[in-house]
Amino acid sequence: MKTAYRLSILAAAAISIGAGFLATSNAQTVETERYRPERPPEATIYRDAGYRGPAVFIGEEKPNLGLAWPVNSIRVPSGRWELCEKTRYRGNCRTVDRDTPMLNNVLRGLTIQSIRPAGGGGGGGWNPNPPANDQVARGNFAEFHTQPAERNYRVLACARGSATANCAAQTADTWCRSIGWNGSAREHMETIGGRIYLADVLCVRSGY
Repeated sequence: MKTAYRLSILAAAAISIGAGFLATSNAQTVETERYRPERPPEATIYRDAGYRGPAVFIGEEKPNLGLAWPVNSIRVPSGRWELCEKTRYRGNCRTVDRDTPMLNNVLRGLTIQSIRPAGGGGGGGWNPNPPANDQVARGNFAEFHTQPAERNYRVLACARGSATANCAAQTADTWCRSIGWNGSAREHMETIGGRIYLADVLCVRSGY
């Protein structure tokens, strides 16, 4: 009788320990799922429809793909991608967020020369503004910039509200001061993809 009683106690203890282990395991699983880092954007573009033919894996923004063939299909394991017909994300662009076996209605593909993550931060480092190709001419009392940049990206003419001439002038002044000059003596605006950026800014030391 005592042996049976002891066995029943041991069995109950084993069940209790097993239940506790299962609960802990489930809690750890939930915790792992909760804090699992977001997968960075990835995509693979293909020359032919149905994910066939030559392919290029994309894991970061590419301002100049240099493709010699049109893109007919794309696989998107994660993220959203902006595909543009010209380099540096210019021209007509299209956003894709899922596997697409045929990008066009007919088998002629899309001309894609640049691609980048779109929206939602784009994997933590994506900037919606195009990269700058700034050409600089520096003198003793002035410095000319064709495409003012912040962290290698174009500077919006007006970060808030409409891009008026006054707002662009204020933005240019602030930008010139950020690189060591007193302000801007002259600036222009350039529209790319519906967004307006600073262009041809003349930063001066004094008398602006």
